[in-house]
Amino acid sequence: MVLPIVNYNDPVLRQKGAPIAKFGEDLAQLAEDMVDTMHEAHGIGLAAQQIGQALQFCVIDLSQAPRKFDWQLDGNSTPLDLIMPMALVNPKIEFLAGEDTIYEEGCLSFPGINGDVVRPDQIRVSFRDVGGTPHTMACNGLLGRCIQHEVDHLNGVLFIDRMAKKIRQGIDIEIKELARQTRESSSD
Repeated sequence: MVLPIVNYNDPVLRQKGAPIAKFGEDLAQLAEDMVDTMHEAHGIGLAAQQIGQALQFCVIDLSQAPRKFDWQLDGNSTPLDLIMPMALVNPKIEFLAGEDTIYEEGCLSFPGINGDVVRPDQIRVSFRDVGGTPHTMACNGLLGRCIQHEVDHLNGVLFIDRMAKKIRQGIDIEIKELARQTRESSSD
């Protein structure tokens, strides 16, 4: 089921998500609904905050993205088609040694607004799947960036917070307009 996506300036986007302790059918259904929502919006990641729920939970699907990244799930080079889309429950990121990269990011909660963000290229993320099984994934490139973007959401941090001041100023008018629209739609 496709769920409504929350736009910038909704307070839930600034909330740190609560850890998930209960695994089962409800969580699996939420993951399925979030993947449907993400696909409908042509996104590659979606955090629970973006559908109005402050939880430590996100989904990612890079199965259609150019494979310009490396990954190892639980120490294995599992084919991407077998692990995508994936749900990350209670993810924790560790930054690994390596270069920072600049990439133009967008966000489903900021329709039509993009900007360059600097992030570490190499990460390791520890998480549980919807069944509660623990996993560790080392990755880089777009996959590492996408995970960092979504985990930021889970902690109430937005991609605009990671932008250099000059980049942020270049899109400030669009951000203020989106905030105004969100305010007006919530008062209806």
